[in-house]
Amino acid sequence: MTAETRPVTVLFDADKLILELHHDAEGAYHAFPGAHSGAADEPRVALPLEEALHARIRPAGTAETVLRAWAEGAAPQGPVALVDPSAVPPVRVRAGAVVIREGAMLLIRFEEDGGSHYEIPGGGVEEGETPEEAALRELGEETGLGGTVGPRIARVWKDGRHEHYFLVSATGEVGPPETLDNYGGTPAWVPVDRLPATPLWPRRLSWRIEHWHRTGWPERPAELADSITELGPACGW
Repeated sequence: MTAETRPVTVLFDADKLILELHHDAEGAYHAFPGAHSGAADEPRVALPLEEALHARIRPAGTAETVLRAWAEGAAPQGPVALVDPSAVPPVRVRAGAVVIREGAMLLIRFEEDGGSHYEIPGGGVEEGETPEEAALRELGEETGLGGTVGPRIARVWKDGRHEHYFLVSATGEVGPPETLDNYGGTPAWVPVDRLPATPLWPRRLSWRIEHWHRTGWPERPAELADSITELGPACGW
């Protein structure tokens, strides 16, 4: 993920972030003033932090920087580097399956260095596959479950990857360990209300899943850049 030299402008009106309102084939999204080079004047909106956290703000890399600083009490203003991971060809495309049953989400737990971290079941999209097909295939390989792919809830750019996450209505039960291919991990059901405090990749998606589970899933996929390298600290942005 690289930063262009052309900056974007971060503007605030009191405690609200000023953004341009745009539309694409999926509907409305927001952009920082100046992020769309040569674009005609667009209407502007003012969003408080609680709304900005769940808005589709482009470019996603710049949005990550601004939202993190704002949530931590040091919102930047003025020129900020344009960081647009969607403009860089991904080194890998990954698809993941979000499976929730009886208030718990199915994750893959990995033990290392005396601690553990979790990942959402999923893996690389193979040639000729759609992300939806890959999510279901990887779910079967890593957990033994089948199912039906539902809506895409998030696109995440992380470490050069472009990741797609889907709600999946899973069927069956987790298979015996010797039948699974999950690179040494172990399937585990984690209560959804514990996700914000769980060391789960991608970090910026984990707390949003808990929020959406309580309040309703997004009408359009969230778009997130995630450059977090430490899973211990809390993340609410």
